[in-house]
Amino acid sequence: MAFLTIVTVCYNAEDFIENTIRSVLKQNLKEEIEYIIIDGASTDGTMNIIEGFKEVVDLLISEKDNGIYDAMNKGLSRSTGEYVLFLNAGDYLYSANIIAELQSYGPDVDIFYSDTYLIDSQNTILGTRSDLTTRELPDHLSLSSFKKGLVVSHQSFIPKRSITPLYIPDNLSADIDWIIKCTKSSKRIIRINEIISCFLIGGISDQKKFRSLMDRSKIMMDHYGFFQTILIHLYILLRAILYKINIRI
Repeated sequence: MAFLTIVTVCYNAEDFIENTIRSVLKQNLKEEIEYIIIDGASTDGTMNIIEGFKEVVDLLISEKDNGIYDAMNKGLSRSTGEYVLFLNAGDYLYSANIIAELQSYGPDVDIFYSDTYLIDSQNTILGTRSDLTTRELPDHLSLSSFKKGLVVSHQSFIPKRSITPLYIPDNLSADIDWIIKCTKSSKRIIRINEIISCFLIGGISDQKKFRSLMDRSKIMMDHYGFFQTILIHLYILLRAILYKINIRI
């Protein structure tokens, strides 16, 4: 069994997929990685690029899906590694030594997490997520951390596969639900100092902000109840206003 399964979901990603794959290819201890790519039946040159890296891809599926989280569920259900990481097209691993870093903590860790570098479409590192957004990474991640919103990127969130549920369908904020559920099922969570990943900004949740907000509200009510969800969103609104005038809370 591989130590870490990395799942990449893509669709018409010919401009970005190679950088993602190469970041997996350059990893030390590659024998500890299972790499799965789920393509949504791309119509551009994505598959031609992937075919050029067959030696690093353990499983490739290219077929139509019902959205990004349906595709991610396909990858998750076929994963066999002890841990799992979603690294979608355009995102990439920042460190070549991530496996050795994770293994140094021993076998009883349920979740690893770190900060994330945000990058643009030109692959320029803009800064860390903590520095560039209102969502500062906590030193100790817990269920209460998410009362401040999604404070960790799923590209830098690595849970044991045994505690991972499937993503809920047809919800643009299903990653929040997934991360919260993993956190609920964990006993030992470790923040590592090494940056795990770089995240390409401008995804579907950024493109459909209002629906994403509504979907997030449904998830927060499921986990925290109606009144706490109202308070959570009032806090997030206040934080955003203060952030605009350079005050962090």
